[in-house]
Amino acid sequence: EVQLVESGGGLVQPGGSLRLSCAASGFTFDDYGIGWFRQAPGKEREGVSCISRSDGRTYYADSVKGRFTISSDNAKNTVYLQMNSLKPEDTAIYYCAAAPLTVVASPTINLYRGAYDHWGQGTQVTVSS
Repeated sequence: EVQLVESGGGLVQPGGSLRLSCAASGFTFDDYGIGWFRQAPGKEREGVSCISRSDGRTYYADSVKGRFTISSDNAKNTVYLQMNSLKPEDTAIYYCAAAPLTVVASPTINLYRGAYDHWGQGTQVTVSS
């Protein structure tokens, strides 16, 4: 059974940092890329970042470039999202998802939620003073 489990969310002040984790199991991790998405109340789920495990390439939405960093620990089957300089507009439920490497390697669809097959349950991130 494919499982993706997010952790690391919480409440943080503007300008602060959080690191989210996505632990994967139940599938061959090397065959998939991992993406991070977020959904704020009343808004559509949007792609934030993704990583292609085959070549380590990373992709980011414009809204988080320079502030968020995605990385992968292959030995632990875990992908991280380091979030710095957080803003109130970053408040959302953050989800990780898995997609075939061909999806993650394509800049036209790799932050499109419909291209991802498997999803975690999400972790809440709240940025507020």
